[in-house]
Amino acid sequence: MQPIRHGLLCALTAASAFSLLAAPALAQNYPNRAIRVIVPFPAGGGTDIIAREVVNKVATTQGWTLVIDNKPGSGGNLGVDAAAKAAPDGYTLVLGQTSNLAINPTLYPKLPYSPEKDLAPVGLVASAALVLVVAADSPYKTLADVVAAAKAKPGALNYASSGNGTVAHLATEQFQKTAGIQLTHVPYKGAAQGATDLIGGQIQMYVSSVPTLIGHIRNGKMRALAVTSLKRNADLPNVPSMDESGYKGFEAVTWFGLAGPAAMPKEAISKLNTAFNQALANPEVKKKLDAQGAEVLGSTPEAFATLIRSDILRWGAIVKSSGARAD
Repeated sequence: MQPIRHGLLCALTAASAFSLLAAPALAQNYPNRAIRVIVPFPAGGGTDIIAREVVNKVATTQGWTLVIDNKPGSGGNLGVDAAAKAAPDGYTLVLGQTSNLAINPTLYPKLPYSPEKDLAPVGLVASAALVLVVAADSPYKTLADVVAAAKAKPGALNYASSGNGTVAHLATEQFQKTAGIQLTHVPYKGAAQGATDLIGGQIQMYVSSVPTLIGHIRNGKMRALAVTSLKRNADLPNVPSMDESGYKGFEAVTWFGLAGPAAMPKEAISKLNTAFNQALANPEVKKKLDAQGAEVLGSTPEAFATLIRSDILRWGAIVKSSGARAD
């Protein structure tokens, strides 16, 4: 665990005798100790990068203490489940994302938590497109090269993602179906090790968020072949989108948002949401996240809850149609 002075992430739902009795004291004294913010992927990945940028800003503006706890595993499920089962006192949060809050309820037959019942949304943080990359010395120069090679030898090419159930995994499964090709999936427990293995030649392709891979692309260790947003990413202006590469309408963007265990006091949720949105509105934070290929969002808890519900339906349909499974 790495302690970080910050103050943002934390609120969640209310409802319970505890919240009614403790609300006045909570409103005045919360937070009076460190808040644990679970990042359900290893340090160095896109989720971790975004969490630390926002958390640091809250630290300087609110004077709160937060502890980032990287808890990877099972496509992000372990970290989210830990938050869902924590005491609903406002001192445990998780930075969830599309995969573990919207995709995994359909992908995993026995998910240990329900995003809608066991978590209280605090607010959206950011969104990011995915990017398909190969090593700098790869023979594949374009997405068309990859498709041609995959059609010539079905299953011979492999691609890595940061885990089963991530947007990268499911989006690539959908791409294979659209392109009529077969790739072999190599899931990792997080993003950083996959990047190392791609550069080292252990894997042939990698699909992850732009914030995760943009540094490697800029330093010339990776070659980006396509992004999954409908339009080109502003930080990768020379990289075509899947849409313009011949796969019309293809879009897969991941979002990141704060949540905590259900039954948290409304006052805590409100206080956290306010601090969170203030940090996201800061020009310095926006500049830093933009430079990482992420788009700052911010929202009310209610808007985040609505997005989770709608995306569970949307991604659930894609899981079923693609045939993707959690191994």
